[in-house]
Amino acid sequence: MTEQADQTATTMEQWYERARRTVAGGVSSDARRMAGTPLFVDRAHGAELIDLNGKRYVDYVLGQGPDILGHASEIVAEAVSAQVRRGVAYAAQHRDEALVAELLCDMVPSADLVRFNSVGSEAVHGALRLARGHTGRDLVIKFEGHYHGWLDPVLHSVHPPLDAAGAADRPTTVAGTLGLTPGSGDSLRVLGWNDPAAVEAAFAAEGDRIAAVICEPLLCNTGAIEPEPGFLEFLRDICTRNGSVLIFDEIITGFRVGEGGAQQRFGVTPDLTTLGKAMAGGMQVAALAGSAAVMGTIASGRVGHAGTFNSHPVAMAAAKAVLGHLHEHADAIYPGLTTTGQSLMTAIAASAERHGVPLLVAGPGPLFQTYFTDQPVIRTYREYAACDHALAARFHAELLRHGVNIVPRGLWFLSTAHGADHVNETAEMVDAVLASL
Repeated sequence: MTEQADQTATTMEQWYERARRTVAGGVSSDARRMAGTPLFVDRAHGAELIDLNGKRYVDYVLGQGPDILGHASEIVAEAVSAQVRRGVAYAAQHRDEALVAELLCDMVPSADLVRFNSVGSEAVHGALRLARGHTGRDLVIKFEGHYHGWLDPVLHSVHPPLDAAGAADRPTTVAGTLGLTPGSGDSLRVLGWNDPAAVEAAFAAEGDRIAAVICEPLLCNTGAIEPEPGFLEFLRDICTRNGSVLIFDEIITGFRVGEGGAQQRFGVTPDLTTLGKAMAGGMQVAALAGSAAVMGTIASGRVGHAGTFNSHPVAMAAAKAVLGHLHEHADAIYPGLTTTGQSLMTAIAASAERHGVPLLVAGPGPLFQTYFTDQPVIRTYREYAACDHALAARFHAELLRHGVNIVPRGLWFLSTAHGADHVNETAEMVDAVLASL
C-alpha cells in the first residue's frame, strides 16, 4: 500500500489525501489548516517557495516569522551542517551555549541571564513559573487577543467569540480549546489591551496576589497592534510599584523589529523576556532572558527549569550564526527591512484606495498587517474582531492563487532576501486581487 502510494502521490492534493490517513487532520499544526488543500512545500530559497505542484510563491510567511534571512540562508546552512558533523545532541554544556547567551545579553536590554528552550510555549511556561516562584504570588494578568503559546495556563481569550467574551472593560476568561485542565484559567485575569484603567482596577483589587503582567509589547498574533503612547511605560511603573514581574513575550518581535526587539523600539525594559523564531533563522530554539535579580531564582535552583533539548547544539550553532550576523550588520539590516516593508505597505494601501476596497495597512515594516475595515486604526482585540474576516479569507485565498503567500490572518513578514523586484511583483498581484474583490 505504501509502495503504491509512493508511486502515485505526486500533487499537493494527492499528498494531502495520503497525509490524512496517518496525520490527524492532515496537518501537524492547527495554524496550517485552511479551506481546501493546505500548502505542501517542496523547497524554498530566499524569499520564494515552490510547492509540490511546481508553483512558485513570493513568501511572506517565512516559517511564521523565523526566516528573517530568507529560506535556506547560507549562513544557517553552513552553521547547521558543520555542527551536525560534530554531534547532534550532547545532554551536556558546550561553547555555543555561552556564546549565544553573551550575544543575547549584548542585544536585548532586559537580558542579564539566559536559559534556553526549544519552542516559545516552553519559554513562556518557564517565565510564568519563575514569576510565581520569585514573587510567591499566584495571579497573572494577560490581555485579550495576546497569544503566549498553546499550553493550558495561558491558552485563554486569544480570539474568543465576542458573544462569550463579556464586556470590553471586564472580559470573561474564555478557554481556547476543549480539554484544558479544569481551573487552568482561574489564575489569570484577562484585561483589554491599551486599557490602563482596567489594569489599575485589577491591581487595586488584587495587587498583593499579582505575580506578573505578560503581554506582546507589539501585538502580532492579533493584527499588528501598537501600544498606545505611554501604555508600556505605565505597565512598567505599576509592576515596579507593586512588586510584580513584567514579562514581554517577544517570540515574534525579538530580532525582527530591531536587534533589541520591541523593548528597544519602545524604550521600556521588562523583568523577563521570552524570545524565539527569528533568533536562529528557522531552527527551533527559544530563550528566557531577564534581570539578574529575577533570573537568579532559576540560577539558584529554587525554581526548576529543565529540558533534554535545551541549548540543542545544532540549534545553538544556527542561533550563534544568525544573531552574530544581525548584531554585526544591524545598522544596515533593520533600516533595509523597514524600508522594503513600508514600500510594500504603501503600494498595497494605494491599490486598495484605487479600487475602493476598505483596507487598513498597519505595522512597523519588518512585519505588518492588512485589515479589511473602515476604521483608521486598530487598538484592541475587539476592534480587530469587528473587521471583515470573511473578506480577509478571500484575499488570502486569491493571493495564494496568484502566487503570494501570507499568514492567513493577514500578517506579512519581510526578510533580508526580499528585494525591490519582489515588492513590485507582489504589488502587481495584490492590485489584481483587490480589483477582483
